[in-house]
Amino acid sequence: MAGQRSEVERQIADLLGTARSALGLSLAFLSRLDGVTQHLEVVETAHPDLIGDGATQPQETSFCQTILDGRLPPVIPDVERFPVAMNLPAARENGIRSYVSAPVVLSDGSLYGTFCAAGFAADDQLGERDRALMELLAQAAAVLIEPDVRKRRRNAEVADRLEPLIAGGGPVVLLQPIVDLATGHRAGAEALSRFPAAWNQPPDVVFADAELIGEREHLEVQALQQAAEHLPHTSGYVAMNVSPATLATGSCQDALRRMPLDRVVLELSEHVAIDDYDELHGLLAPLRGRGMRLAIDDVGAGFSSLRHIVATAPDVIKLDRSLVAGVADDAVLATVTRALVDLAGATGALVVAEGIETPADATTLRGLGVHYGQGWHFDRATTRDALRDAYPVRPADRVLAFEGI
Repeated sequence: MAGQRSEVERQIADLLGTARSALGLSLAFLSRLDGVTQHLEVVETAHPDLIGDGATQPQETSFCQTILDGRLPPVIPDVERFPVAMNLPAARENGIRSYVSAPVVLSDGSLYGTFCAAGFAADDQLGERDRALMELLAQAAAVLIEPDVRKRRRNAEVADRLEPLIAGGGPVVLLQPIVDLATGHRAGAEALSRFPAAWNQPPDVVFADAELIGEREHLEVQALQQAAEHLPHTSGYVAMNVSPATLATGSCQDALRRMPLDRVVLELSEHVAIDDYDELHGLLAPLRGRGMRLAIDDVGAGFSSLRHIVATAPDVIKLDRSLVAGVADDAVLATVTRALVDLAGATGALVVAEGIETPADATTLRGLGVHYGQGWHFDRATTRDALRDAYPVRPADRVLAFEGI
């Protein structure tokens, strides 16, 4: 068991070893109490054949619970002096004859469990000094385990929230129009996942939460499937987001193969690290061979954009909203945007600007050679029935002529 311990468990074992050595007792352990069962999570003992990590016992009849209830003192030099103690299984069946226990309390005041030491012989030398030592060691144990406890609690909360939604088929997927900045014609739409308003969480946070419980790929595939359902009922292409890790799964590949791929633009985020471009090429090649186009999303938001673009040769480059918002009044943003438009032109990619919120930004982007745009200036994510075929644009001479995506 000891060889399988985590780093935190090894540190706890060191504290337990200190307790055993200082008190001269046969075993020491950290236990977690869940209200029904006492879980001996880390055990340090001279008798590993008798008890080890992971042992459990009913909480109700444990020494620790009996001490927490006030029916026994926290320091018991001689168990045989206490009839209540002698009736407990650990004394009656396992021969425990001395015991010291301290509660493990987390920073929020909640009880995690206990930090205990026990012996198979009475020890009249046990006293308040030993209790103080155990309480100090219990506090140190609480500091060590609290980060993992917080993580487990958060994951449990995430699971409680997400699992019913996943069981129900996944997120609601709406469509945000992607508009030709010169003509106002809607070329397509991006499929955007939406989650219950009561959660008060943006989609990227929800997907990150899903990753904590091992459900990100499942949730992303469900979003792809929901997006695909819009294809027969709306014109133009539909842009769908997926992470490289999800793209590599069989369920994602199966879902994509069932789609009319000549109407799909698959978006890979600039934020997401790509560890193996050769593997990515292998996954994308058959899909792109059937007409699917590839977009690099969030370009300009970080440092991976150029590498992604050079390595994947995307059909579409999507400018992050951090470059788009206020571009009409910011010469630096305009210069960076123009440079990315030139890069796209050199690689044969089209450019979509995300997050357009004002007519001035839309007009400036058009003048810089950006082909398409999306954002609240045109419409928020909406139902497919609410999509329009065209959206108002300011009259202006078209700077460049581009074929539609």
